Amino acid sequence: MGKAMEHKPIRKVLIANRGEIAIRIMRTCREMGIRTVAVFSEADRTAMHVRYADEAYHIGPAPSSESYLNIDKIIGTAKKSGADAIHPGYGFLSENATFSRRCREEGITFIGPSPESIEMMGDKISARKRMIAAGVPVVPGTTDRVTDEAEAIRQIKEIGLPVMIKASAGGGGRGMRLVHKESEIASLLRSARSEAKTAFGDDAVYIEKYVDSPHHVEFQILSDKHGNTVHLFERECSVQRRHQKVVEETPSPLLNPEVRSRMGECAAAAANACNYSGAGTIEFIMDDQRNFYFLEMNTRLQVEHPITERVVGVDLVKEQIHIAEGKPLPFKQEDLKQNGHSIECRIIAEDTDNNFMPNPGTITHITEPFGFGVRCDSYVYEGYTIPIHYDSLISKLIVWGRTREEAIERMRRALSEYKITGVKTTIRFLERIMESEDFRSGKYNTHFIEKNSAFLHADGICEKQIEDIAMIATFAEYYTRFEESKITNSTPSVKKETNWKRQIRKFTSRI
Repeated sequence: MGKAMEHKPIRKVLIANRGEIAIRIMRTCREMGIRTVAVFSEADRTAMHVRYADEAYHIGPAPSSESYLNIDKIIGTAKKSGADAIHPGYGFLSENATFSRRCREEGITFIGPSPESIEMMGDKISARKRMIAAGVPVVPGTTDRVTDEAEAIRQIKEIGLPVMIKASAGGGGRGMRLVHKESEIASLLRSARSEAKTAFGDDAVYIEKYVDSPHHVEFQILSDKHGNTVHLFERECSVQRRHQKVVEETPSPLLNPEVRSRMGECAAAAANACNYSGAGTIEFIMDDQRNFYFLEMNTRLQVEHPITERVVGVDLVKEQIHIAEGKPLPFKQEDLKQNGHSIECRIIAEDTDNNFMPNPGTITHITEPFGFGVRCDSYVYEGYTIPIHYDSLISKLIVWGRTREEAIERMRRALSEYKITGVKTTIRFLERIMESEDFRSGKYNTHFIEKNSAFLHADGICEKQIEDIAMIATFAEYYTRFEESKITNSTPSVKKETNWKRQIRKFTSRI
């Protein structure tokens, strides 16, 4: 039954976040005529989101615990600036029930779900129980928190190996261990609980049967405060490294219309089971036979939301704001269609040849790709220094094509045009993914990167590298001749070739 709700227009939004997601939210607010407030740590004084916002306020030192995670400072800044709403983006406080509740207590609109919904779905065990009651399939496993080692061993033996040990309070791959052998149970259980305690302050875990050849498929949902829920179809997120997504696409090459319809219905049922309102994501795990199981719910906007926007034609941030204002959804399920194919690549400052170590530093040059069907959600600029205090995401490169094949070729082109110097990035690694036969066939799962590691890390000069080397060589040759012309007019004793010139000649002779 729908709930009566008066509309409360939002006039000024504080974005409790940083980086590309802060700018992305601000763009929609600007379109809607809503003023924006940025908050920034000491490390982000020169950040792009600070420049883009209508107002900006310093909230503390670089560590996120003293700035972007400081609820009192953010609430205080919202009141000081006159913001009547807060958008948390993703990460930081986006799934923090205490923060959502404080906003409500202070009379500030939280652009996201209620604290009750966040609490229901934030605890993975509670969410599993709720999904079972709602008739949503879940992976066989425990339905209670496991804190005792002997009990964990008993449960694992009952479920049958292999199993996944997962942190009850967390996500993002932390507090997660895959157990293949009985002899590994005790040590992996201890390490999972220890990591969960450090990351989430809670060492409780639960145990699930491990799904062979797993595919990670998630459904975007929107629910208003009048009892209406729709799904905006799926995103295929199986290209992962250490449980972190690297490439996402929609539609999923694995799904057929029948499975897509059933999964969408389950996603809507999952949202309704926790009285949800706002944008959220229901994550499923699927096997090769297209049997799917509820994995978890993310009660926030996802990093990969732009590919859904591109294929479905809906601005998810705009709908989040409308829902927070109390407006009903402007469309029904039958109004939503998938149009074409979209892919997102995460451009990260990492050294892919050194175990993907973060590589923060100063960007000396950047050329972003453009053209038909290309979108780049970024926050960096030439001369900007990527802080060491936060994640190393530089941008999200999104492309659209009429077909999957066209989208892949467009992504290859866009990646080849993307130039960043000063820091090492994942751009070339992503190009290799687009060239991989497993990816191009669509027959890949969450083991894709591990399986194709040799190909993805292959040495050898590619067309893009040849182009870059040729440009460097041309400049080097020009500079050498320029210097020689000066020496020609100098005294004979100065004509001796210096070591750097010999190195340039040696380098250019290889091209």
